[in-house]
Amino acid sequence: MAVSVKSAAASAQKFVTNAQAAGPAYTSGVQGAGDKWATNTAASAQAWQQGVAQAASDGRFAAGVDPASKAKYQTRASTVGAQRYPQGVAGSAQAWQTNTTPYLNTIANLTLPARQPKGSAANYQRVMAVGNALRAQKLGAK
Repeated sequence: MAVSVKSAAASAQKFVTNAQAAGPAYTSGVQGAGDKWATNTAASAQAWQQGVAQAASDGRFAAGVDPASKAKYQTRASTVGAQRYPQGVAGSAQAWQTNTTPYLNTIANLTLPARQPKGSAANYQRVMAVGNALRAQKLGAK
């Protein structure tokens, strides 16, 4: 006996309708869930590492990029992404400021070697000083 299923179009419409009405349930589900998320995420580190290693070994990352993906990426990024980007950036202003401040402070506290004539290889020491300081900041080395 064949299994009766709804059409993909009907299922897609039901998915969209239910998801659009699920905002309050989503909010209540994530409130207070941070500790559980953090604990479970940290506990899965080894499984994540093994999964990524296996996927890399199998070549699945590159295999997931097919010709149809390019068009989908461009379409979704230029429509949905373009609509959501401004709101996402506006909503992250405080987090961006908080996360960027240590790096700006690192740069502000540097004493760079003197600038040399244009084209001098010695000018790369200035670039290296900034790069090394920022890397140390990222890795937590003081």
